[in-house]
Formats: sequence, C-alpha cells, structure tokens
Amino acid sequence: MSKFKHAVKRSGAIVPFKEKRIANAIYRAAVAVGGRDKDIADKLANKVVVELERLFPADYTPHIEEIQDVVEKVLIKNGHTQVAKTYILYREENNRNRREKSRKDSHPSENIPWSKIWHIFDWAVSHNLHSVEALNKRIKKGEFPHIVHESEAAYEEDITTAAENIAQRSKELKMVFVSGPSSSGKTTTTIKLEQHLNKIGLKFKAFVVDNYFLDLEMHPTDEFGDYDFETPQALDLAMINDHIKKLCDGKEIKIPFYDFKTGARHLNRTAMKLKKNEILLIDSLHGLYPQMSESIPDEYKFKVYIEPLLQMKGPDGRFIRWTDLRMIRRMLRDAAHRAYNPRQTLEHWHYVRSSEIRHIIPFINTTDFIINSAMPYEIALYKAKLFTEFKTWTKRYKDDPLREDALIRATRVFDLLNKVEAVEDDSPVPADSVLREFIGRSVFEY
Repeated sequence: MSKFKHAVKRSGAIVPFKEKRIANAIYRAAVAVGGRDKDIADKLANKVVVELERLFPADYTPHIEEIQDVVEKVLIKNGHTQVAKTYILYREENNRNRREKSRKDSHPSENIPWSKIWHIFDWAVSHNLHSVEALNKRIKKGEFPHIVHESEAAYEEDITTAAENIAQRSKELKMVFVSGPSSSGKTTTTIKLEQHLNKIGLKFKAFVVDNYFLDLEMHPTDEFGDYDFETPQALDLAMINDHIKKLCDGKEIKIPFYDFKTGARHLNRTAMKLKKNEILLIDSLHGLYPQMSESIPDEYKFKVYIEPLLQMKGPDGRFIRWTDLRMIRRMLRDAAHRAYNPRQTLEHWHYVRSSEIRHIIPFINTTDFIINSAMPYEIALYKAKLFTEFKTWTKRYKDDPLREDALIRATRVFDLLNKVEAVEDDSPVPADSVLREFIGRSVFEY
C-alpha cells in the first residue's frame, strides 16, 4: 500500500490516492497500441508509486501533473516507448481540449457542421422553438401535438434526403455506415433508411458490430469497477476490417457472437455472405473512425452521421447541450431495456463523452450526410420523467470530489429542466418516432 493517502486534481479537489487509477491509465494507453496485458500495467503502476515515494515525503500530497510526469518516465525507462508516446499524446490532447474549452466562445470549433447547424437554427426560429421560453409558450397554448408533428416532419425530411443521396451512388457502394454518438438514434434511423431504400429496390444486410467486442476481462476498469465500452479499442478492429473486406469481395465469413451476460465472445458462430445485389449496412458508434473500415476504399462507403443537433437556448441564454439530451435518452433507454439505474448512466457518462471527443467528433466532417435527430419537444417529456432524480443527484454529489463530473452534469440539467414546462402525456409522439427508441412503446424491435 502506498504511503500517499490523497492526490490533487487539476480542479484543486483532494481525492484518495489509488494505484489502480494509475494502472488503468497505463493500460488504456497500452490498449491503444495493441497491448492487452493488465499484469504488466499493474507492475508498471507499482513502479510509478515506488518512484513517487522516492521523490516525495510521506506527508506530501502529489498533484496529478506530478504523477503523470513520473508515469511517462517509468514507461520510457522500462522500454515501453510506444505506450509512453500514446500516453503523452493523450495527455497533451486533454490539455489542448481544456485550453480550447476555455476559449471556445472566440474560436469556433472545426468539428461542428456549421452549415447544417444554421439550417436547423433557421427552422427553429421560423417555428418559434428556438428557446425554452418560446417552447413553454406554445405548450401552454395547447400546441404540444403540433410541435411533435413539426419536429417529426423535419426528421423524416432528413431521412428521405439521405436515402436519395445513397440511391444516387448505389451502383458503386459496398456498404453504408450509420454512425453517431451514444443515444443519437442510430437504430431507429437505420431501420427507417432501410425502409426508404427497400422501396426503390435496394437490398441490405446488417453487420452487427457489437459481436466484435473483445472479452470483458480485457477491458480496463476504474476505481469504481466501471468498464469502458465506449472506446473503439473495445472492439476487435482487425477482425472487423478482415470480415468486411471479405464480404465485399464476395467471400463467406463466420461472425462471432458476444454474450453481454457473461462478457465473453464466441468465434465462428454464424455464416454470412453478401449476394450480388446486397449492400452491407453497419450501425455503429464508431462508423466514422478511420480504423473501423481502413481496408475499404472510400468510394465504396457512404457515411451517415446522426446527432440531436438541437438549436434551442436555455434559460441561461446558452444553447442546450446535445450531450445532455443524449445522456437523458440513454438513462431512459437503459432503465427500460437494460435494467441499468439512471444514476449509473450519469456516473458513467464521463467515459462516453471522453471517447466521443477523441474518437467521433474529430471525424464529423468526413461524413456524406448528417441527420438531425433532435426533437424540440423532448425536454418537456424529460421534465416529467426525470426532474426529481436530477434534483436528488445535485445533493448526492455535492461533497464528493470523485463525482465532480456527475455533479456538474446533474446541476446543469436540473437548472434547465427546472424552467421547462412539463408534459406527462407522450401519446402524441408517433409509434415510429426516433424518440420511442428511448421512451418506449415503439413499433420497432430493438
């Protein structure tokens, strides 16, 4: 056991010093370069602790930057130069993200699809749905069903346009990716796209990426025992590339099966082969990630990106964050279909967001078409479904430095929902709405 009892975070918060956190950070860097040995990561973490104890007295509280400096030195000293390089790059990337976050108001991000955003904002203004205040006024006038109809129509228009674009390139395409961050509505959108394209004679075969997860024991965990499934390194990218290449070449493969109950993958389970008139349809969180399909030329791929790109200002005058909408969606979906407590979703969300920033957002502008899955009316339903929970969480995490991220998110959403006019009756929402993927009672099977 280390002689250090606490460590200092960048925010200044004092948290328990845990060697396991160091081991996980090392293991994550190792995974990024193909390493999967947790024992080596544990041994290197122990060497880091020994070096820290040599450098600092027993009553010292090391800062996170000091700990990371030692990690880099230990990795290089012990011959793990590639892991050290990845660790250093991740560290610099995180520092750069923090700097950019502090100056984002004056430096627009290159990763935001500004043209699409402007179109959505213009639509929101013309429908008087550009602010929570405007939404509340329409709801109080009894216009909720009309708001639902207008919102769903805009989403359907995006689906139709995407299908038309795919159809124009159908003769050369080998696969269509439907990608987007967690709870953006990929599954429903994939179903709807396929319905549109089937009407014009195009045939698809689904490729289920979830079957390519590596065994659970190969994933890193944090001090809370929480697994990170959000990173593309959780998938067997080499096998995915090999299999989709063979499928595109007309060969038969045997896809694996991943058992989420046991956390184990079983190889060579189901035979699969594309017919001459079939296109591979891939619904994946990381469809834009280059290594997901690096074996396939770009001209054979069509990439659809989905995100709830809501353009609505909250009571504080700032635009509502898309990540908060998706977090709420996932809370409702996981609670209904995966027996996962909404609080667990909140506590896990930092993994989700961290992976998005690193592995999804940088590639948004490589997509062929963007679909907006945001429904301006959805926050009114969330007020009725989860407001009490968010109020509880703002108190639960108030004095817990280890849950600083959860507190920030819970407080922000609570402040937003506190000003929203609640709607308890979701019956105006169509049974085939993308929102039904999360609030339940969809006509589609997920």
